[in-house]
Amino acid sequence: MLLKREDSLLNDIFSKIDHEQELSKEDLVCLIALENAADLTRLYNLADRVRQKYVGDEVHLRGLIEFSNYCRKNCDYCGIRRGNRKIERYRMTIEEILDTVYEAAELGYRTVVLQSGEDMRYTADNLAELVRRIKRETDVAVTLSIGERSREEYERLYEAGADRFLLRFETSNRELYHRLHPDSNYDERMKILVWLREIGYQVGSGVMIGLPGQTIEDLALDILKFKELDLDMVGVGPYICHEETPLAGHANGTVEMTYKVIALTRIVTRYAHIPATTALATLRPDDGREEALQLGANVVMPNVTPVKYRALYELYPSKVCIREKATQCRGCIGGRILSLGRPISQGYGHSLYKKLNALGTAKFLKEDKK
Repeated sequence: MLLKREDSLLNDIFSKIDHEQELSKEDLVCLIALENAADLTRLYNLADRVRQKYVGDEVHLRGLIEFSNYCRKNCDYCGIRRGNRKIERYRMTIEEILDTVYEAAELGYRTVVLQSGEDMRYTADNLAELVRRIKRETDVAVTLSIGERSREEYERLYEAGADRFLLRFETSNRELYHRLHPDSNYDERMKILVWLREIGYQVGSGVMIGLPGQTIEDLALDILKFKELDLDMVGVGPYICHEETPLAGHANGTVEMTYKVIALTRIVTRYAHIPATTALATLRPDDGREEALQLGANVVMPNVTPVKYRALYELYPSKVCIREKATQCRGCIGGRILSLGRPISQGYGHSLYKKLNALGTAKFLKEDKK
């Protein structure tokens, strides 16, 4: 009798998804807890249908440039945290960054992601001039992922031409957030995400799956927080333990739990861009990203950082593709995507929320390919 009640509850939740009704925290907890292979296949098929309906079949490529591994923060899970004395630090010069952007553009990337630790050596003036030159000299969209700055600095970078900003919060559980971020404030992080939206950025954020102390209830609330923040991009990847952090010895997050959260993020947010992350490929090199693309993801971020720096940007150990040249990464991931029967987007991959609201569906599809 209990099994029948559980089956009935699950069928009711799947029916909600079919009819595009809102899912509650309790619904999400039930789905995150799924272990039965048939039920998971049903969930993933539903998520893939939502992906196809709302963001289409195209996969968007973002060229990732990790330009500095200096960081003023001391987050407990991160390999480039300030307290890691064993890591070799580096900073790319502005000219090196520009040369890498030129290479990315030549390889066909329509977006570059400029990512670093919270390295204040790069001033707002430095970064604004860099963004202006990129926009003047290449035909790419620019995403910044440089951490917490003042509102005035965010405004200046947006005025210089930056299109998007990525600022992850990693967990919406306030207590867990403060435990993992000894020199960060949860409310400040959430305030900045609101600022970025107000300024005009396309806003990305995300969480790690499998953090020590995280529960499935936390993950359900994370998914609802993505919707509340009206995010344009949501990154969901497994936690991978780094031995030079206070969390040394903890188990990694799992690929399976990450897949469930990606699928539910697609179902709940619908239009958000969702990457198949490098962390997934690190834990499952053969097909980690490919599987994610078949259950809700629609973005891949190949690394175009110069090879001499790649291994040093060690957020977590054993990252894939650290010795491959940018041309090799582009060819490899392009082949993997095409093997799924999915086309690679030729557009910038701008926010579907913003473009649809401004243009309407038909015009958006035309404008984004310019």
